[in-house]
This record gives sequence, C-alpha cells and structure tokens, in this order.
Amino acid sequence: MAHHTIDPATYNFYQDGARFYTSSASQGQSRHLSGFLQHLSPGASVLEIGCGGGRDSAYMAAHGFAVDATDGIPAMVAKANERHDIGARLMRFGQLNAVAAYDAVWAHACLLHCPRAELPDVLRRIHKALRPGGLHYASFKLGDGEGRDLLGRLHNFPDAQWLRDRYASAGFEPVAEDIFAGKGTDGTQRDWIALTMRRT
Repeated sequence: MAHHTIDPATYNFYQDGARFYTSSASQGQSRHLSGFLQHLSPGASVLEIGCGGGRDSAYMAAHGFAVDATDGIPAMVAKANERHDIGARLMRFGQLNAVAAYDAVWAHACLLHCPRAELPDVLRRIHKALRPGGLHYASFKLGDGEGRDLLGRLHNFPDAQWLRDRYASAGFEPVAEDIFAGKGTDGTQRDWIALTMRRT
C-alpha cells in the first residue's frame, strides 16, 4: 500500500494561508457543481475531499444533500466550520477507508496536489468508498509532468489521456469531461480538465 503524505510546502501554503485563501475563494460555488448534482437523487450522500473553505459543501447541504466535508489541512477544516458550520473533519486522501458509503465523491481542484505515484491508490480508495453506480468529480490542471506552481505547491500536472487511463484502471467509466482554460491562484493561465466518472 502506498505511503501517503502531504507535500510539506503545499501543506504549509494552505495551513498558513487559510484565512486569505478561503476569503478570496468564497465567491459562489464551483463551476461544475450544479451540473454534477443534477445527476444525483435528492438527499444523496456526498463525500467532499479537499473541501477548503467549505463553500461547495455548504451549497450541497443547502440543497438537501447529506454532505461529509473533509480536508487534509487543519486550518482549512477550522475555517470551513467557522464560515459554514458544516461539520467538516480532518482527512487526508490516503486516509479514506470507507466502503460503499457514498452516492458521490466531489473533489474540486484538490487531487491535483496528489503526488503522481500515489494517485492510483487514492482513486481506488474513492472507487471503494462509492456505492455501485456512484459518481465522482475531480478537476486537475493539465501539464506534462509533476512540478510546482509559482507559489511552490506540488501539482501532478497530468495530460488528459494519462488521467483517463488512471481512472479506467481504478474501475471508473467516463460520464462527462470538460477541458477549459483557467487561472490558478498563482495567476498562471493553463488548461484544466474536469472529469465526472461513474463507479462500474
């Protein structure tokens, strides 16, 4: 089993910058969230990993979904609960051990920090945590190999086909895909990919 850690520079960026980061990232929910939720039954159970300041979990809870909000950074968990009172809890990607517990797993702009060598194991954990037919969303910055952004954060920077192959190997089938241009927190313009996958 892979040994999971959070890259220290990435951890410190979010732990030390939680107050700034959550205030600047709190304008409305993520762009694909409402579309994703349309695939789910009313009241469906959703695990959010990498909940950050909690805006997406709060949106889902307000729309009647049963949300389990998690983040691997203590300061982010505290900020999410302070802002939204959503019962967020501390959990790193590699600590996910649930079995057939959720109808959906939402992972907006967080798995992009998972080291490449650890991503296949994390995807298998997400697959196992979903009920059969359950849905998973994740978004990544596209690139040509693991590296750091201008803020020093580790990114896996996959190409689209590498990512599709990793998901297929973990037992997922594609539902929807969107490649779009966007700016990261460091101001760099690059292509992103948003994937919605189904547990087969």
